[in-house]
Amino acid sequence: MSLKDRAKATAKNIEGKLQEAAGEVTGDPKAQSEGKAKQAEAKVRHTVEDVKDEVKKVID
Repeated sequence: MSLKDRAKATAKNIEGKLQEAAGEVTGDPKAQSEGKAKQAEAKVRHTVEDVKDEVKKVID
């Protein structure tokens, strides 16, 4: 897995957690939803990169 891609996914996850927490504090459901969506996107990115790693292992 590319460290750059893993770092981007982790950053997106942290951003989402912060946004969700801020939405909870301010009572903003839109911010909460957007934060959760960013976390879901990060999870998908990590999964894609994990699959790429597994395929590379099989090929090598």
